[in-house]
Amino acid sequence: MYIGNTVYVGLGIASNKDSARVSRLPRSATSILCFCLGSFVFSRFHHRWGVRRRWVLSASFAAQFCLCVAAAVIVTIAPTRDDENDRVHWNDLLPIALVAFQSCGQAVASRALKFNALTSVVLTSIYCDLFSDQGLFVARNVERNQRAAAPLMLLVGAVVGGVFAASSVGIQGALWTATALKGCIILAWLFWPEERNDP
Repeated sequence: MYIGNTVYVGLGIASNKDSARVSRLPRSATSILCFCLGSFVFSRFHHRWGVRRRWVLSASFAAQFCLCVAAAVIVTIAPTRDDENDRVHWNDLLPIALVAFQSCGQAVASRALKFNALTSVVLTSIYCDLFSDQGLFVARNVERNQRAAAPLMLLVGAVVGGVFAASSVGIQGALWTATALKGCIILAWLFWPEERNDP
């Protein structure tokens, strides 16, 4: 959610009184910087070895899986505690850095697979493109269906995330679930039917 993170960086820079805003600055800045670095690394990996090759996609998601495992282990064995001074600790920043770095691998893969219509989190663009689509009411419209599903799936994800946050498993459970899903994606790539003339 890099629109929100960018806003938090701005609020953190502008505020010298609200300690909660100031404490968000390093978290949000870390997330943005690591996402940008991850985009640089993953995109060059995909373009160097072939954007749609099975082993490249499998390796990309395997790297994402390992980074998710590392983040999940950190928040499991060294969970963050509320700090009365709103200080930011290593076990706040390192999981954020790992998750941000790996998350762009999925975004890069979506571009490699030609799913450019789905911007994954920028719903403003999706809503605009969905309702300005000239084929909005056409029976068969794959891009319309994808764009309609995107905000619905994000809403479902937010509800599930809220349930995790309010439960006893907390963020640890959410990260381990994300890790398991990444593992399922790796297996899916290994058995996905090959396309002919794939670059």
